[in-house]
Amino acid sequence: MAVKVLIPTPLRTLTKGAAEVLADGKDVREIINNLEKQFPGLKDRLCDEKGTIRRFVNIYVNEEDVRFLKNEETALKGDEVISIVPAIAGGLD
Repeated sequence: MAVKVLIPTPLRTLTKGAAEVLADGKDVREIINNLEKQFPGLKDRLCDEKGTIRRFVNIYVNEEDVRFLKNEETALKGDEVISIVPAIAGGLD
């Protein structure tokens, strides 16, 4: 089951400029692993060496943060949209 994955601008160099890609998987972990197969280097940007989503990367399934669901084990039915949103730091001191 392929789901649509929305790619943020900073990661589009890895997806050959594509803002949206399709990936198969029964959960978020499989989606990330399949994205890595299609676009080598993407998983390193999203996950640490243990395979856990990096704290400065937010992943949403249908606008729900996976951290409030089951993180990488969040199950998918196949009709979801996954958004990858890198955290943005900044502001005034």
